[in-house]
Amino acid sequence: MTFTVYTLGCKVNSCESAAITDAMLAAGFEKAGVIGAPDICIVNSCAVTGMSVKKARQHISRRRSENPDSVIVLCGCFPQSYPEEAAQTDADIIIGNAKKADISQLICKFIEKRTRTVCVEPLSREFDEAASGTDLDRTRAFIKIEDGCDRFCTYCIIPTARGRVRSRPLDKITEQARLAAESGHKEVVLTGINLSCYGEDIGATLGDAVIAADVEGIERIRLGSLEPEMMTDAEIEKLLKTPKLCPHFHLSLQSGSDTVLKRMRRRYDTALYKDVCERLREKFPNCSITTDIMVGFAGETDEEFQQSMDFAKEIGFAKVHVFPYSIRKGTLAAMYDDHVLPHVKSMRAKQMTELAKQLEQEYLKKQTGREYTVLIEKPQSAEYSNGFTESYIPVRIYGKQIERHSLVRVRITGAEADYCTAELI
Repeated sequence: MTFTVYTLGCKVNSCESAAITDAMLAAGFEKAGVIGAPDICIVNSCAVTGMSVKKARQHISRRRSENPDSVIVLCGCFPQSYPEEAAQTDADIIIGNAKKADISQLICKFIEKRTRTVCVEPLSREFDEAASGTDLDRTRAFIKIEDGCDRFCTYCIIPTARGRVRSRPLDKITEQARLAAESGHKEVVLTGINLSCYGEDIGATLGDAVIAADVEGIERIRLGSLEPEMMTDAEIEKLLKTPKLCPHFHLSLQSGSDTVLKRMRRRYDTALYKDVCERLREKFPNCSITTDIMVGFAGETDEEFQQSMDFAKEIGFAKVHVFPYSIRKGTLAAMYDDHVLPHVKSMRAKQMTELAKQLEQEYLKKQTGREYTVLIEKPQSAEYSNGFTESYIPVRIYGKQIERHSLVRVRITGAEADYCTAELI
């Protein structure tokens, strides 16, 4: 029987989908080809926004329509957060995040007995090694090193979906990095649900994880999303010890208004955030700082939104992921009575997105004349090669096809809308 895994949401889900795929292959199932409907559809879902849940529902409906006799599995954050709602879908097997390692066994039982399974169990306090693969399908290998979050921000369902913080042992990180190197990867990306909290449960820090990933064959180590208040002087100094660390820091902002941050129960204010950016830029010259900004959070006034716009300009982000606030049932903010009207949220998202494009263009233009090392991605055209610098600048090199996974030195020659052009040195 053939199967396909549809991954929705974050890079942690991608890593877990890799583990699901390995387990399915080990159980004797085969990956589905491009043509024809698969016998088994596994939807690894997200629940961070209402749109995420909607996409999971759409996938299930589409797969059932394409192949009425297929086995459909719904797993991940949607069932873990909203089990009753997930049970109303047309999936045959519904599990949360606690049983992902057992999916192949549950499918075998379903094929034998044809009895629907709905099983959403409490999450463990131990890191689930069996459900945490390394995503090797990309040019950059993604290694899941942390799961869970203890922050309980007022807007976020993730602590319910993912449980408390739990960390991958350092020796297992080294093992996964070596696996990536053996597979031909030159760069690994360390990822987690709340990456900055790595090691709180095992007496380590994120800097220790970076050191653990520094193995022969891996030339670059990149970090996923970070919490600004966790970037202490001591942690920054520890990160400096690994020359392979990419000078790219994705510092989650959410809002540039102190009053909104307080209502969100974020653990920093704009002064601390700015200070972290300044310290990172001092220690890692020419590093890139990217971020997430939420617009239209409950009670956000025109003035608070403008504060967010002004703060984004002040920091000068290399790239901003903009998204409107989505009410999540089960969070404290869902009970607030001053929600921003949908059309206002849409308007603010449009304004912030326009600013994000402007900031990105300004950042890219500043790169002209600078030299970088670029990791080459999959070929997309016979006319050029694409890749990313160590600071995560997208680069296009015209006139030559360069082998994927190659590291080449380039000089930036110009900037387009969302990438830089470059020439080989």
